[in-house]
Amino acid sequence: MIKKYLLAGLLVWAPMGITIWVLHFLVSTLDATSHLIPEAFRPTWNGMQIPGFGVLLSFVLLFVTGAVASNVFGKQITRVWDSMMHRIPVVGGIYKSVKQLTDPVLSENGQAFSKAVLIEFPHPGLHSVAFLTNTVDGELRARLSEDHVAVYIPTTPNPTGGYMLLVPKTKLVELDMTVDQALKYIISMGVAAPPAALNGELARWAASGQSTLMPAPLPPPTPGPNPGNTNA
Repeated sequence: MIKKYLLAGLLVWAPMGITIWVLHFLVSTLDATSHLIPEAFRPTWNGMQIPGFGVLLSFVLLFVTGAVASNVFGKQITRVWDSMMHRIPVVGGIYKSVKQLTDPVLSENGQAFSKAVLIEFPHPGLHSVAFLTNTVDGELRARLSEDHVAVYIPTTPNPTGGYMLLVPKTKLVELDMTVDQALKYIISMGVAAPPAALNGELARWAASGQSTLMPAPLPPPTPGPNPGNTNA
């Protein structure tokens, strides 16, 4: 009984505590932005630093940086900055890797995780939820016999690691679930199931056993009685 109540209490407090810790870390980190201003020029109240001033300053810096980087002159500065960072040993490799990840995810026209799909992985008969990231063009498209798309299959419970596969369009099924629902389903190791209709969709495709994973054709409508037919 004691163990049961302890676990029940942990289930209540663990998500709340982790959420508060993450928010505290983010706010503290953003608030530290005020240290960029010389101490003599930092605004104070009764001799103490104003709480939250660094958070406000962070948003202002992000807005100004975005506004500058969006015009022609700012884009030139950004290209020069990227070139300088790429030339720094060790730092350049880290910077390039992070930029390749953040650009498609955070850019306004990014295509990362645009759709949740169902594919056969790691071998026929087993199915995985994946995310459509891009179409296959250029040299890869010329070397493949049919149209392919790039999909990302995250691992459980850490979705930052996974596999990138080139899958024929005919071998995947687009799901109605949102990207958020699919991520929640994967991170929870299948415990947080999608809504009933979507969960039924997953079960239906997994049980179909079709190698191409294409939707089964609808049965033809049953012909009704022909009014013009007078035969018995």
